[in-house]
Amino acid sequence: MVNKLHYFAAVLACTVAADTTASLFVPADMVLIPDGNYRPLFRSITDLPVVPVKSFLIDRFPVSNREYLEFLQANPNWQRSKVKRIFADESYLKMWAGDLNPGTNAQWNVPVTYVSWFAAKAYAHWKAKRLPTVAEWEYAASASPNHKDGDNDPDFKKEVFNWYCTPTQAEPSPRGLHKPNYWGVYDLHGLVWEWAADFNTSMVTGDARSDTGLDRELFCGAGSVGAKDVSNFPAFMRYGFRSSLKADYCVHNLSFRCAKDL
Repeated sequence: MVNKLHYFAAVLACTVAADTTASLFVPADMVLIPDGNYRPLFRSITDLPVVPVKSFLIDRFPVSNREYLEFLQANPNWQRSKVKRIFADESYLKMWAGDLNPGTNAQWNVPVTYVSWFAAKAYAHWKAKRLPTVAEWEYAASASPNHKDGDNDPDFKKEVFNWYCTPTQAEPSPRGLHKPNYWGVYDLHGLVWEWAADFNTSMVTGDARSDTGLDRELFCGAGSVGAKDVSNFPAFMRYGFRSSLKADYCVHNLSFRCAKDL
């Protein structure tokens, strides 16, 4: 009798889970990333070697100039001539021809660049979304076009390595020219760098590299001692880049995409 009860309970649980998944609404411009694990590049002996990542939604593409223009039209305080300097440095939207005119140097289907973390966060909030965390972004970006775990795809690793070794062109290419990854997400590698919600926790514990609570070895060769893979050059590049940023920085090859809780 007990075994039969256990069996029916298991069937009921599976049915409820299947119904929940089937009824989950995923917007056409987003992709569902299932539960998984993220292995941080750097960790101390007290940190977990694997960080659980709960399922979430992430944009298929980085935000384009066209999409950002819609945000500016609805939020005039984020237009180039009106934004407060504390929220974006003097390079904010410098490629645009005017407040509401991207011009020929910022084409419609190209990722918007020269946007600060504050601006990206405001855009995400306006869309009822948020920025992905580092763990979420890295977990989603670890998938190759054919595998959930890109570490098992040598062609993917080589392609990513080559991109990180190539100087970034002045103006990004249009979105979606390359294959999506296993989950259906485009351009996580090979187009632009992207803001993360907690970018300033990559190597530091505050919003500046002067943070006194930081183990200084992280900025030297000893920082690789706790790394998950000392040969993962792209991951070191991303961590190094993130740790150099401040929230008001606007950079020519830095864009963003949004995420959302389920």
